[in-house]
Amino acid sequence: MSLKNQVVVVTGASSGIGALTARMLSERGADVILAARSADKLEKIGAELRGSFKLLTMDVGDDLSVADGFQEILAQYGRVDCLLNNAGYGKFTYCDEMPLAEFSAMMNVNYMGVVRCTKAVLPYMKEARSGRIVNVASLAGKLGTAKSTAYAATKHAVLGFSSALRQEVREYGIKVTTINPGPIDTPFFDLADPTGHYVNNVKGLMLKPERVARAIVAAVEKGPVEVNMPWAFGAGAKLYQLFPRLADMLSYRMLNKK
Repeated sequence: MSLKNQVVVVTGASSGIGALTARMLSERGADVILAARSADKLEKIGAELRGSFKLLTMDVGDDLSVADGFQEILAQYGRVDCLLNNAGYGKFTYCDEMPLAEFSAMMNVNYMGVVRCTKAVLPYMKEARSGRIVNVASLAGKLGTAKSTAYAATKHAVLGFSSALRQEVREYGIKVTTINPGPIDTPFFDLADPTGHYVNNVKGLMLKPERVARAIVAAVEKGPVEVNMPWAFGAGAKLYQLFPRLADMLSYRMLNKK
Protein backbone atom coordinates (compact mmCIF):
# COMPACT_ATOMS: atom_id res chain seq x y z
CA MET A 1 0.00 0.00 0.00
CA SER A 2 1.07 3.60 -0.50
CA LEU A 3 2.05 5.30 2.75
CA LYS A 4 0.80 8.71 1.61
CA ASN A 5 -1.64 10.04 4.25
CA GLN A 6 -1.82 6.66 5.99
CA VAL A 7 -2.28 6.89 9.77
CA VAL A 8 0.48 4.81 11.36
CA VAL A 9 0.97 4.31 15.10
CA VAL A 10 4.50 3.37 16.21
CA THR A 11 5.02 2.25 19.80
CA GLY A 12 8.44 2.41 21.41
CA ALA A 13 9.15 5.35 19.11
CA SER A 14 11.44 7.39 21.36
CA SER A 15 14.69 5.63 20.40
CA GLY A 16 16.31 2.91 18.33
CA ILE A 17 14.33 1.08 15.68
CA GLY A 18 11.07 2.80 16.58
CA ALA A 19 12.46 6.30 16.13
CA LEU A 20 14.23 5.43 12.87
CA THR A 21 11.17 3.73 11.42
CA ALA A 22 8.90 6.61 12.40
CA ARG A 23 11.24 9.01 10.61
CA MET A 24 11.24 6.90 7.44
CA LEU A 25 7.46 6.55 7.50
CA SER A 26 7.08 10.31 7.89
CA GLU A 27 9.43 10.92 4.97
CA ARG A 28 7.18 8.71 2.82
CA GLY A 29 4.14 10.82 3.56
CA ALA A 30 2.48 8.88 6.38
CA ASP A 31 0.73 10.58 9.29
CA VAL A 32 2.83 9.08 12.07
CA ILE A 33 1.90 8.87 15.74
CA LEU A 34 5.03 8.32 17.81
CA ALA A 35 4.08 6.69 21.12
CA ALA A 36 6.43 6.09 24.05
CA ARG A 37 6.68 6.61 27.80
CA SER A 38 9.30 9.37 27.73
CA ALA A 39 7.91 12.76 26.69
CA ASP A 40 11.40 14.28 26.72
CA LYS A 41 12.82 11.69 24.33
CA LEU A 42 9.80 12.04 22.06
CA GLU A 43 10.31 15.81 21.89
CA LYS A 44 13.90 15.31 20.76
CA ILE A 45 12.82 12.89 18.04
CA GLY A 46 9.99 15.19 16.97
CA ALA A 47 12.43 18.06 16.48
CA GLU A 48 14.14 16.02 13.76
CA LEU A 49 11.02 14.93 11.87
CA ARG A 50 9.54 16.29 8.69
CA GLY A 51 5.96 15.85 7.55
CA SER A 52 2.84 15.13 9.58
CA PHE A 53 3.28 13.55 13.01
CA LYS A 54 1.94 13.44 16.54
CA LEU A 55 3.85 12.80 19.76
CA LEU A 56 1.95 10.70 22.29
CA THR A 57 3.10 9.83 25.79
CA MET A 58 1.77 6.32 26.37
CA ASP A 59 2.83 3.28 28.39
CA VAL A 60 1.96 0.02 26.60
CA GLY A 61 2.28 -1.77 29.92
CA ASP A 62 -0.68 0.09 31.42
CA ASP A 63 -4.31 -0.60 30.47
CA LEU A 64 -5.58 2.92 31.12
CA SER A 65 -2.67 4.62 29.36
CA VAL A 66 -3.25 2.57 26.21
CA ALA A 67 -7.02 3.14 26.29
CA ASP A 68 -6.59 6.90 26.73
CA GLY A 69 -3.86 7.06 24.10
CA PHE A 70 -5.85 5.38 21.37
CA GLN A 71 -8.97 7.32 22.30
CA GLU A 72 -6.96 10.49 21.65
CA ILE A 73 -5.60 9.13 18.36
CA LEU A 74 -9.02 8.08 17.08
CA ALA A 75 -10.59 11.37 18.15
CA GLN A 76 -8.01 13.28 16.10
CA TYR A 77 -7.57 11.02 13.07
CA GLY A 78 -10.72 8.91 13.02
CA ARG A 79 -8.86 5.73 12.10
CA VAL A 80 -5.60 3.78 12.34
CA ASP A 81 -4.39 2.29 9.06
CA CYS A 82 -1.32 0.58 10.49
CA LEU A 83 -0.23 -0.36 13.99
CA LEU A 84 3.47 -1.00 14.49
CA ASN A 85 3.96 -2.76 17.84
CA ASN A 86 7.62 -2.09 18.52
CA ALA A 87 7.81 -1.29 22.25
CA GLY A 88 9.75 -3.76 24.35
CA TYR A 89 12.89 -4.46 26.33
CA GLY A 90 15.09 -7.32 27.45
CA LYS A 91 17.35 -8.37 30.29
CA PHE A 92 19.77 -11.24 29.90
CA THR A 93 20.36 -13.40 32.95
CA TYR A 94 19.92 -17.01 34.01
CA CYS A 95 16.43 -18.23 34.85
CA ASP A 96 17.19 -18.99 38.50
CA GLU A 97 18.81 -15.58 38.97
CA MET A 98 15.99 -13.48 37.53
CA PRO A 99 13.23 -12.45 39.97
CA LEU A 100 9.72 -13.65 39.16
CA ALA A 101 8.62 -10.02 39.13
CA GLU A 102 10.96 -9.36 36.20
CA PHE A 103 9.49 -12.25 34.22
CA SER A 104 6.03 -10.74 34.77
CA ALA A 105 7.13 -7.19 33.98
CA MET A 106 8.79 -8.20 30.72
CA MET A 107 5.79 -10.24 29.63
CA ASN A 108 3.51 -7.33 30.51
CA VAL A 109 5.36 -4.94 28.21
CA ASN A 110 6.65 -7.15 25.41
CA TYR A 111 3.58 -9.36 24.98
CA MET A 112 0.62 -7.78 26.75
CA GLY A 113 1.61 -4.42 25.29
CA VAL A 114 1.08 -5.91 21.84
CA VAL A 115 -2.26 -7.35 22.92
CA ARG A 116 -3.47 -4.07 24.46
CA CYS A 117 -2.62 -1.95 21.43
CA THR A 118 -3.99 -4.51 18.99
CA LYS A 119 -7.31 -4.75 20.83
CA ALA A 120 -7.54 -0.94 20.80
CA VAL A 121 -7.43 -0.71 16.99
CA LEU A 122 -8.96 -4.01 15.92
CA PRO A 123 -12.67 -3.05 16.03
CA TYR A 124 -12.00 -0.04 13.78
CA MET A 125 -9.88 -2.01 11.33
CA LYS A 126 -12.54 -4.73 11.13
CA GLU A 127 -15.21 -2.13 10.46
CA ALA A 128 -13.05 -0.59 7.71
CA ARG A 129 -12.19 -4.08 6.43
CA SER A 130 -8.57 -3.07 6.02
CA GLY A 131 -5.44 -2.44 8.04
CA ARG A 132 -1.92 -3.57 8.81
CA ILE A 133 -0.59 -4.83 12.14
CA VAL A 134 3.18 -5.21 12.23
CA ASN A 135 4.63 -6.81 15.36
CA VAL A 136 8.33 -6.54 16.04
CA ALA A 137 9.20 -9.90 17.60
CA SER A 138 12.66 -11.48 17.40
CA LEU A 139 14.46 -14.55 16.18
CA ALA A 140 14.68 -15.28 19.91
CA GLY A 141 10.99 -16.11 19.53
CA LYS A 142 11.95 -18.95 17.22
CA LEU A 143 15.19 -20.13 18.81
CA GLY A 144 15.91 -19.45 22.47
CA THR A 145 19.42 -19.26 23.90
CA ALA A 146 20.86 -19.28 27.41
CA LYS A 147 20.15 -16.24 29.62
CA SER A 148 17.13 -15.26 27.50
CA THR A 149 14.45 -17.38 29.19
CA ALA A 150 12.28 -14.37 30.00
CA TYR A 151 12.90 -12.41 26.80
CA ALA A 152 12.59 -15.41 24.46
CA ALA A 153 9.32 -16.41 26.13
CA THR A 154 7.82 -12.98 25.47
CA LYS A 155 8.78 -13.16 21.80
CA HIS A 156 7.47 -16.70 21.43
CA ALA A 157 4.20 -15.33 22.80
CA VAL A 158 4.17 -12.49 20.26
CA LEU A 159 4.73 -14.94 17.40
CA GLY A 160 1.97 -17.26 18.59
CA PHE A 161 -0.43 -14.36 19.06
CA SER A 162 0.38 -12.98 15.61
CA SER A 163 -0.09 -16.34 13.90
CA ALA A 164 -3.50 -16.89 15.48
CA LEU A 165 -4.59 -13.29 14.92
CA ARG A 166 -3.67 -13.54 11.24
CA GLN A 167 -6.22 -16.32 10.85
CA GLU A 168 -8.90 -14.39 12.73
CA VAL A 169 -8.68 -11.18 10.69
CA ARG A 170 -7.94 -12.50 7.22
CA GLU A 171 -11.57 -12.27 6.12
CA TYR A 172 -11.57 -8.58 7.09
CA GLY A 173 -8.69 -7.68 4.78
CA ILE A 174 -6.32 -7.04 7.70
CA LYS A 175 -2.72 -8.20 7.29
CA VAL A 176 -0.55 -9.25 10.25
CA THR A 177 3.23 -9.30 9.89
CA THR A 178 6.00 -10.24 12.30
CA ILE A 179 9.50 -8.79 12.07
CA ASN A 180 12.05 -11.21 13.52
CA PRO A 181 15.50 -9.65 13.70
CA GLY A 182 18.65 -10.96 15.33
CA PRO A 183 20.79 -8.63 17.47
CA ILE A 184 20.62 -4.97 16.44
CA ASP A 185 23.06 -2.20 17.27
CA THR A 186 20.68 -0.05 19.36
CA PRO A 187 20.34 1.18 22.99
CA PHE A 188 18.37 -2.02 23.69
CA PHE A 189 21.59 -3.57 24.98
CA ASP A 190 22.25 -0.77 27.48
CA LEU A 191 19.72 -2.54 29.71
CA ALA A 192 19.83 -6.06 28.31
CA ASP A 193 23.62 -6.39 28.44
CA PRO A 194 25.07 -3.68 30.74
CA THR A 195 28.48 -5.40 30.92
CA GLY A 196 28.82 -5.37 27.13
CA HIS A 197 29.85 -9.04 27.15
CA TYR A 198 27.21 -10.20 24.66
CA VAL A 199 27.61 -7.18 22.39
CA ASN A 200 31.35 -7.76 22.22
CA ASN A 201 30.84 -11.42 21.32
CA VAL A 202 28.34 -10.79 18.52
CA LYS A 203 29.39 -7.38 17.20
CA GLY A 204 30.35 -8.92 13.87
CA LEU A 205 26.81 -10.30 13.49
CA MET A 206 24.89 -7.24 14.62
CA LEU A 207 22.36 -5.69 12.27
CA LYS A 208 22.50 -2.00 11.46
CA PRO A 209 19.35 -0.28 12.77
CA GLU A 210 18.80 1.49 9.44
CA ARG A 211 18.61 -1.87 7.67
CA VAL A 212 15.98 -3.15 10.09
CA ALA A 213 13.98 0.08 9.87
CA ARG A 214 13.94 -0.14 6.07
CA ALA A 215 12.72 -3.74 6.31
CA ILE A 216 9.90 -2.67 8.63
CA VAL A 217 8.81 0.11 6.28
CA ALA A 218 8.81 -2.35 3.38
CA ALA A 219 6.70 -4.73 5.47
CA VAL A 220 4.19 -1.96 6.19
CA GLU A 221 3.93 -1.32 2.45
CA LYS A 222 3.78 -4.95 1.27
CA GLY A 223 2.28 -6.91 4.18
CA PRO A 224 4.33 -10.15 4.17
CA VAL A 225 3.62 -12.84 6.75
CA GLU A 226 7.04 -12.48 8.37
CA VAL A 227 10.50 -11.06 7.86
CA ASN A 228 13.51 -12.89 9.33
CA MET A 229 16.90 -11.20 9.40
CA PRO A 230 19.74 -11.76 8.99
CA TRP A 231 19.16 -14.61 6.57
CA ALA A 232 21.58 -16.99 8.30
CA PHE A 233 19.80 -16.64 11.64
CA GLY A 234 16.45 -17.22 9.95
CA ALA A 235 17.83 -20.36 8.34
CA GLY A 236 18.99 -21.53 11.76
CA ALA A 237 15.47 -21.09 13.12
CA LYS A 238 14.07 -23.18 10.26
CA LEU A 239 16.68 -25.84 10.94
CA TYR A 240 15.48 -25.98 14.53
CA GLN A 241 11.93 -26.67 13.36
CA LEU A 242 13.08 -29.51 11.10
CA PHE A 243 15.88 -31.01 13.20
CA PRO A 244 15.50 -29.74 16.77
CA ARG A 245 18.14 -31.98 18.36
CA LEU A 246 20.81 -31.06 15.81
CA ALA A 247 19.91 -27.38 15.90
CA ASP A 248 19.94 -27.38 19.71
CA MET A 249 23.45 -28.80 19.72
CA LEU A 250 24.70 -26.30 17.14
CA SER A 251 23.06 -23.32 18.81
CA TYR A 252 24.57 -24.32 22.16
CA ARG A 253 28.02 -24.08 20.63
CA MET A 254 27.51 -21.12 18.31
CA LEU A 255 24.80 -18.84 19.69
CA ASN A 256 25.18 -18.88 23.47
CA LYS A 257 27.25 -15.70 23.59
CA LYS A 258 25.53 -13.94 26.50
